[in-house]
Amino acid sequence: MNWLMQIVSVAGAGLILSAFFALQRGWWRSHGLAYLWFNFLGSALLTVVAVWDQRWGFIALELAWAMVSLWSIMMRQPPAPAQ
Repeated sequence: MNWLMQIVSVAGAGLILSAFFALQRGWWRSHGLAYLWFNFLGSALLTVVAVWDQRWGFIALELAWAMVSLWSIMMRQPPAPAQ
């Protein structure tokens, strides 16, 4: 099972780092759905790993990251129509 947790943790980190890279390059915006979804999914995967390892500090960090990302997705306003 350890190898599975390693795969999950690398996938989660990869999603978050990909979103950060795209944001820094100007390809994505911090309020864009792709950025928010990558952050949510990545942090959710890392939360699973943190719970599995019983790392309470990382559980708090990743769970908060996932909840903020999910909240941002749910509260996101659709773009205004072009005129």
